[in-house]
Amino acid sequence: MCASPVWASLDGMGTDLALTTVIALAALGAAGLVDLLPRATTAAVLRRRAARLQLLVGGLLAVLAAIGVAGLLGYGDLMPAVLPLWVPALAVAVVSVRRLGRVRRGAAAFATAPHTPAPPGLRAAAAHPLLALPIQVIALAGVAAVLAAAGLVALTVPAVLGAVLTVAGLVVTGVGVRDALRHSRLAEGAVAQPERLRLARPVGVL
Repeated sequence: MCASPVWASLDGMGTDLALTTVIALAALGAAGLVDLLPRATTAAVLRRRAARLQLLVGGLLAVLAAIGVAGLLGYGDLMPAVLPLWVPALAVAVVSVRRLGRVRRGAAAFATAPHTPAPPGLRAAAAHPLLALPIQVIALAGVAAVLAAAGLVALTVPAVLGAVLTVAGLVVTGVGVRDALRHSRLAEGAVAQPERLRLARPVGVL
């Protein structure tokens, strides 16, 4: 006996919800980790966090890329469910991944002295908005995708979509300002530290 359209719809909704939930959890984990990145107290902690974040972001992008390839091959049933994540995922792939790699390589340079305090310059780089914000935005998009897959938010309705985009824009602006202020504070500290060290040096005998 053929399954009724209602059951088929429920089954598709369940698949979409499960997929988007897993992706959203991974994206939220990445957003939490990128927020902790500049708070690392030692180079070893910074390196570990950067490595974990690279794995998490790489896995997330790989899943989204696999869904995209499946869509190109004609298996595009899951593509609408993850549609809100495509643009931030592209930003993560183009902007954040490269900066994250530089932070990890910079921290790895202190591998022989794992207890070395995390250099202020590296912490500032880890707090850069172009590294953090795309990852944080993809987490917000993942939450929106889960709400849409669960039927709680109808993104296909123009009025609802407009309200969601407005709220998302305000949240992203607030997060971006916070990231920019933190980066600016850490960058100022990175510039001020060499100056303090220079002034603290004893004056040689003329």
